[in-house]
Amino acid sequence: MNKINLIISREYLTRVKKKSFIVMTILGPILFAAMMVVPAWLASMEDTNIKNIAVIDGSGIFINKIPDTDYIKFEYVQNQNLKKIKANFSELNYYAVLQVLPSITYEPSAVHLYSEKQPSFSVKSHISNAMEKELKNKKLRAHGIDDEVLRSIKSDVSIRTIQWTEDGEAKESSTEVAIIVGYASGFLIYFFIFLFGAQVMRGVLEEKTSRIVEIIVSSVRPFQLMMGKIIGIALVGLTQFLLWTILTFALITGAKTIFFPELGTQNAQEVVVQDIMEKEIMPQSEQIPTQDLDKVASIFNSIKTIDFGVMFGSFIFFFLGGFLLYGSLFAAVGSAVDNETDTQQFMLPITIPLILGIFVMMNAVQSPDSPVAFWFSIIPFTSPIVMMVRIPFGVPYWELALSMSLLVITFIGTTWLAGKIYRTGILMYGKKVNYAELWKWIRYKS
Repeated sequence: MNKINLIISREYLTRVKKKSFIVMTILGPILFAAMMVVPAWLASMEDTNIKNIAVIDGSGIFINKIPDTDYIKFEYVQNQNLKKIKANFSELNYYAVLQVLPSITYEPSAVHLYSEKQPSFSVKSHISNAMEKELKNKKLRAHGIDDEVLRSIKSDVSIRTIQWTEDGEAKESSTEVAIIVGYASGFLIYFFIFLFGAQVMRGVLEEKTSRIVEIIVSSVRPFQLMMGKIIGIALVGLTQFLLWTILTFALITGAKTIFFPELGTQNAQEVVVQDIMEKEIMPQSEQIPTQDLDKVASIFNSIKTIDFGVMFGSFIFFFLGGFLLYGSLFAAVGSAVDNETDTQQFMLPITIPLILGIFVMMNAVQSPDSPVAFWFSIIPFTSPIVMMVRIPFGVPYWELALSMSLLVITFIGTTWLAGKIYRTGILMYGKKVNYAELWKWIRYKS
Protein backbone atom coordinates (compact mmCIF):
# COMPACT_ATOMS: atom_id res chain seq x y z
CA MET A 1 0.00 0.00 0.00
CA ASN A 2 2.91 2.34 0.73
CA LYS A 3 4.19 1.83 -2.80
CA ILE A 4 0.81 2.74 -4.28
CA ASN A 5 0.76 5.86 -2.11
CA LEU A 6 4.19 6.87 -3.40
CA ILE A 7 3.05 6.45 -7.00
CA ILE A 8 -0.14 8.42 -6.31
CA SER A 9 1.90 11.21 -4.72
CA ARG A 10 4.33 11.30 -7.64
CA GLU A 11 1.60 11.38 -10.30
CA TYR A 12 -0.36 14.03 -8.40
CA LEU A 13 2.49 16.40 -7.57
CA THR A 14 4.08 16.12 -11.01
CA ARG A 15 0.90 17.17 -12.76
CA VAL A 16 -0.38 19.90 -10.43
CA LYS A 17 2.98 21.67 -10.73
CA LYS A 18 2.77 21.84 -14.53
CA LYS A 19 2.18 25.23 -16.13
CA SER A 20 -0.68 23.82 -18.20
CA PHE A 21 -2.52 22.77 -15.02
CA ILE A 22 -2.06 26.19 -13.39
CA VAL A 23 -3.09 28.08 -16.54
CA MET A 24 -6.24 25.98 -17.09
CA THR A 25 -7.15 26.22 -13.39
CA ILE A 26 -7.14 30.02 -13.73
CA LEU A 27 -8.71 30.30 -17.19
CA GLY A 28 -11.44 27.69 -16.58
CA PRO A 29 -13.39 29.63 -13.90
CA ILE A 30 -13.04 32.86 -15.88
CA LEU A 31 -14.59 31.21 -18.94
CA PHE A 32 -17.36 29.53 -16.91
CA ALA A 33 -18.21 32.75 -15.07
CA ALA A 34 -18.20 34.70 -18.33
CA MET A 35 -20.60 32.19 -19.91
CA MET A 36 -23.08 32.78 -17.08
CA VAL A 37 -22.64 36.49 -16.35
CA VAL A 38 -21.95 38.05 -19.77
CA PRO A 39 -25.26 36.98 -21.40
CA ALA A 40 -27.21 38.26 -18.38
CA TRP A 41 -25.20 41.49 -18.37
CA LEU A 42 -25.73 42.04 -22.10
CA ALA A 43 -29.44 41.29 -21.71
CA SER A 44 -29.69 43.98 -19.03
CA MET A 45 -28.02 46.62 -21.21
CA GLU A 46 -30.08 48.81 -23.51
CA ASP A 47 -29.28 51.28 -26.22
CA THR A 48 -30.09 54.57 -24.48
CA ASN A 49 -29.79 56.77 -27.57
CA ILE A 50 -33.09 58.40 -28.52
CA LYS A 51 -34.24 57.25 -31.96
CA ASN A 52 -36.68 59.59 -33.70
CA ILE A 53 -38.56 57.89 -36.53
CA ALA A 54 -40.70 59.82 -39.01
CA VAL A 55 -43.87 58.02 -40.06
CA ILE A 56 -45.53 58.64 -43.44
CA ASP A 57 -48.74 56.68 -43.22
CA GLY A 58 -50.51 56.57 -46.58
CA SER A 59 -53.16 54.23 -45.19
CA GLY A 60 -54.09 56.31 -42.17
CA ILE A 61 -54.43 53.17 -40.08
CA PHE A 62 -51.38 53.57 -37.86
CA ILE A 63 -51.45 57.27 -37.00
CA ASN A 64 -50.76 57.49 -33.24
CA LYS A 65 -51.09 53.70 -33.03
CA ILE A 66 -47.43 52.70 -32.83
CA PRO A 67 -46.47 53.23 -29.18
CA ASP A 68 -43.34 55.11 -28.17
CA THR A 69 -40.77 53.47 -25.92
CA ASP A 70 -38.21 55.05 -23.64
CA TYR A 71 -35.74 55.31 -26.51
CA ILE A 72 -37.85 55.03 -29.68
CA LYS A 73 -40.05 58.01 -30.57
CA PHE A 74 -42.43 58.24 -33.54
CA GLU A 75 -43.30 61.49 -35.32
CA TYR A 76 -46.28 61.31 -37.68
CA VAL A 77 -45.60 63.75 -40.51
CA GLN A 78 -48.45 65.00 -42.72
CA ASN A 79 -48.37 66.64 -46.12
CA GLN A 80 -44.75 65.66 -46.68
CA ASN A 81 -43.40 63.22 -49.22
CA LEU A 82 -40.50 60.83 -48.87
CA LYS A 83 -38.23 62.73 -51.29
CA LYS A 84 -38.49 65.94 -49.27
CA ILE A 85 -37.63 64.20 -45.99
CA LYS A 86 -34.76 62.31 -47.64
CA ALA A 87 -33.28 65.60 -48.93
CA ASN A 88 -33.23 67.06 -45.40
CA PHE A 89 -32.67 63.81 -43.51
CA SER A 90 -29.49 64.89 -41.69
CA GLU A 91 -30.89 68.27 -40.65
CA LEU A 92 -34.12 66.73 -39.36
CA ASN A 93 -32.11 64.42 -37.08
CA TYR A 94 -34.24 61.36 -37.84
CA TYR A 95 -33.02 57.84 -37.15
CA ALA A 96 -35.26 56.41 -39.88
CA VAL A 97 -38.34 57.06 -41.98
CA LEU A 98 -41.23 54.59 -41.88
CA GLN A 99 -43.39 54.60 -44.99
CA VAL A 100 -46.72 52.76 -44.97
CA LEU A 101 -48.41 52.36 -48.36
CA PRO A 102 -52.22 52.33 -48.69
CA SER A 103 -52.09 48.69 -49.81
CA ILE A 104 -50.99 47.50 -46.35
CA THR A 105 -54.32 45.75 -45.65
CA TYR A 106 -53.76 43.19 -48.41
CA GLU A 107 -50.03 43.50 -49.14
CA PRO A 108 -47.80 42.63 -46.15
CA SER A 109 -44.67 44.02 -47.83
CA ALA A 110 -46.18 47.53 -48.21
CA VAL A 111 -44.07 48.85 -45.32
CA HIS A 112 -40.64 50.38 -45.92
CA LEU A 113 -38.13 51.55 -43.33
CA TYR A 114 -35.53 53.97 -44.73
CA SER A 115 -32.34 54.82 -42.85
CA GLU A 116 -28.75 55.83 -43.52
CA LYS A 117 -27.55 52.76 -41.57
CA GLN A 118 -28.91 49.31 -40.85
CA PRO A 119 -31.79 49.66 -38.34
CA SER A 120 -31.44 47.62 -35.17
CA PHE A 121 -33.41 44.43 -34.66
CA SER A 122 -35.20 45.86 -31.62
CA VAL A 123 -36.53 48.81 -33.65
CA LYS A 124 -37.70 46.62 -36.52
CA SER A 125 -39.38 44.05 -34.25
CA HIS A 126 -41.12 46.79 -32.19
CA ILE A 127 -42.60 48.35 -35.32
CA SER A 128 -43.69 45.05 -36.87
CA ASN A 129 -45.29 43.82 -33.63
CA ALA A 130 -47.22 47.05 -33.15
CA MET A 131 -48.44 47.11 -36.75
CA GLU A 132 -49.47 43.43 -36.73
CA LYS A 133 -51.43 44.01 -33.52
CA GLU A 134 -53.21 47.05 -34.96
CA LEU A 135 -54.09 45.24 -38.19
CA LYS A 136 -55.50 42.33 -36.21
CA ASN A 137 -57.56 44.70 -34.06
CA LYS A 138 -58.85 46.47 -37.18
CA LYS A 139 -60.05 43.19 -38.65
CA LEU A 140 -61.73 42.25 -35.36
CA ARG A 141 -63.48 45.65 -35.23
CA ALA A 142 -64.74 45.02 -38.75
CA HIS A 143 -66.54 41.97 -37.34
CA GLY A 144 -68.24 43.99 -34.60
CA ILE A 145 -65.76 43.53 -31.73
CA ASP A 146 -65.14 46.86 -30.00
CA ASP A 147 -61.99 48.13 -28.25
CA GLU A 148 -63.25 47.33 -24.76
CA VAL A 149 -63.63 43.66 -25.66
CA LEU A 150 -60.22 43.66 -27.30
CA ARG A 151 -58.64 45.01 -24.10
CA SER A 152 -60.46 42.47 -21.95
CA ILE A 153 -59.34 39.44 -23.98
CA LYS A 154 -55.66 40.31 -23.75
CA SER A 155 -54.05 37.58 -21.64
CA ASP A 156 -50.51 36.77 -20.59
CA VAL A 157 -49.46 33.41 -19.18
CA SER A 158 -46.29 32.89 -17.15
CA ILE A 159 -45.92 29.41 -15.70
CA ARG A 160 -44.16 29.17 -12.33
CA THR A 161 -43.20 25.65 -11.34
CA ILE A 162 -43.81 24.69 -7.70
CA GLN A 163 -42.27 21.50 -6.34
CA TRP A 164 -43.59 19.64 -3.30
CA THR A 165 -40.98 18.11 -1.03
CA GLU A 166 -41.49 14.87 0.90
CA ASP A 167 -42.45 16.80 4.05
CA GLY A 168 -45.13 18.75 2.15
CA GLU A 169 -43.17 22.00 1.81
CA ALA A 170 -43.73 23.92 -1.44
CA LYS A 171 -40.63 25.27 -3.15
CA GLU A 172 -40.45 27.25 -6.35
CA SER A 173 -38.26 25.56 -8.96
CA SER A 174 -37.09 26.24 -12.50
CA THR A 175 -37.10 23.65 -15.28
CA GLU A 176 -34.73 25.79 -17.32
CA VAL A 177 -32.16 26.02 -14.51
CA ALA A 178 -32.44 22.26 -13.88
CA ILE A 179 -31.70 21.61 -17.56
CA ILE A 180 -28.67 23.90 -17.54
CA VAL A 181 -27.22 22.48 -14.30
CA GLY A 182 -27.84 18.87 -15.35
CA TYR A 183 -26.45 19.33 -18.85
CA ALA A 184 -23.36 21.15 -17.55
CA SER A 185 -22.69 18.42 -14.93
CA GLY A 186 -23.04 15.58 -17.44
CA PHE A 187 -20.86 17.30 -20.01
CA LEU A 188 -18.19 18.10 -17.41
CA ILE A 189 -17.95 14.42 -16.43
CA TYR A 190 -17.69 13.48 -20.12
CA PHE A 191 -14.98 16.11 -20.58
CA PHE A 192 -13.01 15.09 -17.47
CA ILE A 193 -13.12 11.37 -18.30
CA PHE A 194 -11.81 11.97 -21.80
CA LEU A 195 -9.23 14.56 -20.76
CA PHE A 196 -7.72 12.77 -17.79
CA GLY A 197 -8.29 9.29 -19.24
CA ALA A 198 -6.15 10.29 -22.19
CA GLN A 199 -3.51 11.50 -19.73
CA VAL A 200 -3.45 8.04 -18.13
CA MET A 201 -3.00 6.38 -21.52
CA ARG A 202 -0.25 8.79 -22.63
CA GLY A 203 1.54 8.51 -19.29
CA VAL A 204 1.62 4.71 -19.52
CA LEU A 205 2.70 4.87 -23.16
CA GLU A 206 5.51 7.34 -22.44
CA GLU A 207 6.90 5.24 -19.61
CA LYS A 208 6.70 2.13 -21.75
CA THR A 209 8.39 3.59 -24.83
CA SER A 210 11.14 5.25 -22.75
CA ARG A 211 11.76 1.93 -20.94
CA ILE A 212 11.46 3.69 -17.58
CA VAL A 213 8.76 1.21 -16.67
CA GLU A 214 11.30 -1.63 -16.70
CA ILE A 215 13.06 0.03 -13.78
CA ILE A 216 9.80 0.88 -11.97
CA VAL A 217 8.36 -2.65 -12.12
CA SER A 218 11.52 -3.98 -10.54
CA SER A 219 10.34 -2.30 -7.32
CA VAL A 220 6.54 -2.44 -7.61
CA ARG A 221 4.06 -4.82 -9.14
CA PRO A 222 2.42 -3.74 -12.44
CA PHE A 223 -1.03 -3.64 -10.81
CA GLN A 224 0.24 -1.30 -8.08
CA LEU A 225 1.77 0.94 -10.74
CA MET A 226 -1.47 1.05 -12.73
CA MET A 227 -3.65 1.78 -9.70
CA GLY A 228 -1.28 4.46 -8.41
CA LYS A 229 -1.28 6.18 -11.77
CA ILE A 230 -5.07 6.05 -12.17
CA ILE A 231 -5.84 7.27 -8.65
CA GLY A 232 -3.17 9.98 -8.81
CA ILE A 233 -4.54 11.43 -12.04
CA ALA A 234 -8.10 11.12 -10.69
CA LEU A 235 -7.08 13.28 -7.74
CA VAL A 236 -5.57 15.81 -10.14
CA GLY A 237 -8.90 16.04 -11.96
CA LEU A 238 -10.79 16.28 -8.67
CA THR A 239 -8.49 19.06 -7.47
CA GLN A 240 -8.98 21.01 -10.66
CA PHE A 241 -12.75 20.60 -10.46
CA LEU A 242 -12.84 21.80 -6.83
CA LEU A 243 -10.70 24.82 -7.68
CA TRP A 244 -12.89 25.58 -10.68
CA THR A 245 -16.02 25.37 -8.51
CA ILE A 246 -14.67 27.65 -5.78
CA LEU A 247 -13.17 30.22 -8.15
CA THR A 248 -16.22 30.23 -10.46
CA PHE A 249 -18.55 30.78 -7.49
CA ALA A 250 -16.34 33.62 -6.24
CA LEU A 251 -16.20 35.25 -9.69
CA ILE A 252 -19.97 34.96 -10.24
CA THR A 253 -20.67 36.40 -6.77
CA GLY A 254 -18.28 39.29 -7.44
CA ALA A 255 -19.73 39.92 -10.90
CA LYS A 256 -23.27 39.84 -9.46
CA THR A 257 -22.28 42.46 -6.89
CA ILE A 258 -20.62 44.70 -9.50
CA PHE A 259 -23.00 44.39 -12.46
CA PHE A 260 -26.28 43.60 -10.66
CA PRO A 261 -26.09 45.29 -7.22
CA GLU A 262 -29.88 45.56 -7.04
CA LEU A 263 -30.12 41.76 -6.87
CA GLY A 264 -28.52 41.76 -3.45
CA THR A 265 -31.69 43.16 -1.89
CA GLN A 266 -35.13 41.64 -1.75
CA ASN A 267 -36.72 42.05 -5.15
CA ALA A 268 -40.02 43.90 -4.86
CA GLN A 269 -41.39 41.77 -7.69
CA GLU A 270 -40.57 38.46 -6.02
CA VAL A 271 -43.60 36.59 -4.65
CA VAL A 272 -42.99 33.82 -2.17
CA VAL A 273 -44.51 30.40 -2.77
CA GLN A 274 -46.76 30.66 0.26
CA ASP A 275 -48.46 33.69 -1.26
CA ILE A 276 -49.03 31.75 -4.48
CA MET A 277 -50.62 28.88 -2.59
CA GLU A 278 -52.89 31.30 -0.73
CA LYS A 279 -53.98 33.01 -3.94
CA GLU A 280 -55.05 29.69 -5.39
CA ILE A 281 -57.84 29.52 -2.82
CA MET A 282 -58.73 33.24 -2.74
CA PRO A 283 -61.68 34.57 -4.73
CA GLN A 284 -60.71 36.04 -8.10
CA SER A 285 -61.84 39.51 -7.03
CA GLU A 286 -59.50 39.49 -4.04
CA GLN A 287 -56.41 38.40 -5.93
CA ILE A 288 -53.77 41.04 -6.53
CA PRO A 289 -52.19 40.84 -9.99
CA THR A 290 -48.41 40.31 -9.87
CA GLN A 291 -45.78 41.69 -12.19
CA ASP A 292 -43.35 39.58 -14.18
CA LEU A 293 -40.15 38.64 -12.42
CA ASP A 294 -37.01 40.35 -13.58
CA LYS A 295 -35.24 37.90 -15.89
CA VAL A 296 -31.80 38.35 -14.44
CA ALA A 297 -33.02 38.10 -10.84
CA SER A 298 -35.02 35.01 -11.75
CA ILE A 299 -31.91 33.24 -13.03
CA PHE A 300 -29.90 33.88 -9.87
CA ASN A 301 -32.80 33.08 -7.53
CA SER A 302 -33.77 29.86 -9.33
CA ILE A 303 -30.26 28.48 -8.92
CA LYS A 304 -30.92 28.32 -5.16
CA THR A 305 -33.69 25.75 -5.72
CA ILE A 306 -31.17 23.11 -6.86
CA ASP A 307 -30.03 20.75 -4.09
CA PHE A 308 -26.34 21.38 -4.59
CA GLY A 309 -25.42 19.10 -1.69
CA VAL A 310 -26.78 16.09 -3.57
CA MET A 311 -25.48 17.44 -6.89
CA PHE A 312 -21.96 18.00 -5.58
CA GLY A 313 -21.75 14.66 -3.78
CA SER A 314 -23.14 12.80 -6.78
CA PHE A 315 -20.76 14.60 -9.12
CA ILE A 316 -17.74 13.59 -7.01
CA PHE A 317 -18.90 9.97 -6.84
CA PHE A 318 -19.80 9.59 -10.52
CA PHE A 319 -16.66 11.42 -11.61
CA LEU A 320 -14.42 9.14 -9.53
CA GLY A 321 -16.42 6.01 -10.40
CA GLY A 322 -16.57 6.83 -14.09
CA PHE A 323 -12.92 7.78 -14.22
CA LEU A 324 -11.76 4.63 -12.41
CA LEU A 325 -13.85 2.57 -14.83
CA TYR A 326 -12.60 4.25 -18.00
CA GLY A 327 -9.16 5.15 -16.62
CA SER A 328 -8.33 1.48 -16.12
CA LEU A 329 -9.35 0.80 -19.74
CA PHE A 330 -7.24 3.70 -20.99
CA ALA A 331 -4.29 2.36 -18.98
CA ALA A 332 -4.78 -1.09 -20.51
CA VAL A 333 -4.78 0.39 -24.01
CA GLY A 334 -1.61 2.38 -23.27
CA SER A 335 0.18 -0.71 -22.02
CA ALA A 336 -0.84 -2.86 -24.99
CA VAL A 337 0.66 -0.70 -27.79
CA ASP A 338 4.04 0.80 -28.61
CA ASN A 339 2.88 4.15 -30.06
CA GLU A 340 -0.15 6.40 -29.98
CA THR A 341 -1.13 5.59 -33.57
CA ASP A 342 -1.84 1.97 -32.62
CA THR A 343 -4.28 3.04 -29.90
CA GLN A 344 -7.02 3.92 -32.41
CA GLN A 345 -8.24 0.35 -32.91
CA PHE A 346 -8.74 -0.09 -29.15
CA MET A 347 -10.20 3.37 -28.49
CA LEU A 348 -13.44 2.79 -30.42
CA PRO A 349 -15.06 0.36 -27.91
CA ILE A 350 -14.16 2.78 -25.10
CA THR A 351 -15.44 5.95 -26.75
CA ILE A 352 -18.73 4.54 -28.11
CA PRO A 353 -20.42 4.31 -24.65
CA LEU A 354 -19.26 7.83 -23.77
CA ILE A 355 -20.55 9.32 -27.02
CA LEU A 356 -23.78 7.34 -26.64
CA GLY A 357 -24.11 8.79 -23.14
CA ILE A 358 -23.91 12.32 -24.60
CA PHE A 359 -26.70 11.58 -27.10
CA VAL A 360 -28.91 10.05 -24.40
CA MET A 361 -28.15 13.04 -22.15
CA MET A 362 -29.61 15.38 -24.79
CA ASN A 363 -32.81 13.33 -24.74
CA ALA A 364 -32.82 13.02 -20.95
CA VAL A 365 -32.94 16.80 -20.38
CA GLN A 366 -36.27 16.78 -22.22
CA SER A 367 -37.67 13.59 -20.65
CA PRO A 368 -35.69 12.76 -17.49
CA ASP A 369 -38.11 9.99 -16.44
CA SER A 370 -38.34 8.22 -19.80
CA PRO A 371 -37.36 4.52 -20.01
CA VAL A 372 -34.32 5.39 -22.14
CA ALA A 373 -33.08 7.95 -19.61
CA PHE A 374 -33.74 5.53 -16.73
CA TRP A 375 -31.87 2.54 -18.16
CA PHE A 376 -28.90 4.53 -19.43
CA SER A 377 -28.61 6.16 -16.00
CA ILE A 378 -28.38 2.66 -14.49
CA ILE A 379 -25.98 1.06 -17.02
CA PRO A 380 -22.50 1.75 -15.56
CA PHE A 381 -20.81 2.72 -18.84
CA THR A 382 -23.24 5.63 -19.39
CA SER A 383 -24.60 6.30 -15.88
CA PRO A 384 -21.93 8.89 -14.88
CA ILE A 385 -23.15 11.17 -17.67
CA VAL A 386 -26.90 10.44 -17.87
CA MET A 387 -27.59 10.23 -14.12
CA MET A 388 -26.11 13.69 -13.56
CA VAL A 389 -28.69 15.11 -15.98
CA ARG A 390 -31.58 13.46 -14.13
CA ILE A 391 -30.57 14.42 -10.57
CA PRO A 392 -31.64 18.13 -10.80
CA PHE A 393 -35.15 16.97 -11.75
CA GLY A 394 -35.36 14.67 -8.72
CA VAL A 395 -34.34 11.00 -8.73
CA PRO A 396 -35.60 8.42 -6.19
CA TYR A 397 -32.85 7.41 -3.80
CA TRP A 398 -33.20 3.73 -4.70
CA GLU A 399 -32.40 4.52 -8.34
CA LEU A 400 -29.38 6.55 -7.29
CA ALA A 401 -28.18 3.77 -4.96
CA LEU A 402 -28.67 1.12 -7.66
CA SER A 403 -26.74 3.17 -10.21
CA MET A 404 -23.90 3.81 -7.78
CA SER A 405 -23.70 0.15 -6.69
CA LEU A 406 -23.55 -1.13 -10.27
CA LEU A 407 -20.90 1.46 -11.10
CA VAL A 408 -18.71 0.32 -8.18
CA ILE A 409 -19.09 -3.35 -9.13
CA THR A 410 -18.31 -2.61 -12.77
CA PHE A 411 -15.21 -0.51 -12.18
CA ILE A 412 -13.85 -3.22 -9.87
CA GLY A 413 -14.37 -5.71 -12.69
CA THR A 414 -12.83 -3.49 -15.39
CA THR A 415 -9.88 -2.69 -13.13
CA TRP A 416 -9.28 -6.42 -12.61
CA LEU A 417 -9.44 -7.09 -16.38
CA ALA A 418 -7.28 -4.06 -17.19
CA GLY A 419 -4.74 -5.19 -14.58
CA LYS A 420 -4.34 -8.57 -16.33
CA ILE A 421 -3.74 -6.80 -19.68
CA TYR A 422 -1.44 -4.22 -18.08
CA ARG A 423 0.87 -6.70 -16.33
CA THR A 424 1.63 -8.44 -19.65
CA GLY A 425 1.48 -5.55 -22.09
CA ILE A 426 3.62 -3.13 -20.09
CA LEU A 427 6.74 -5.16 -20.90
CA MET A 428 5.70 -6.30 -24.40
CA TYR A 429 7.58 -4.55 -27.22
CA GLY A 430 7.62 -4.74 -31.02
CA LYS A 431 4.48 -6.85 -31.43
CA LYS A 432 1.26 -5.82 -33.12
CA VAL A 433 -1.49 -6.56 -30.63
CA ASN A 434 -5.07 -7.46 -31.59
CA TYR A 435 -8.16 -8.39 -29.62
CA ALA A 436 -7.34 -12.10 -29.75
CA GLU A 437 -3.97 -11.38 -28.16
CA LEU A 438 -5.61 -9.29 -25.44
CA TRP A 439 -7.95 -12.20 -24.68
CA LYS A 440 -4.92 -14.46 -24.21
CA TRP A 441 -3.40 -11.99 -21.77
CA ILE A 442 -6.63 -11.86 -19.77
CA ARG A 443 -6.66 -15.65 -19.50
CA TYR A 444 -3.04 -15.91 -18.34
CA LYS A 445 -2.78 -17.25 -14.82
CA SER A 446 -0.80 -15.30 -12.23
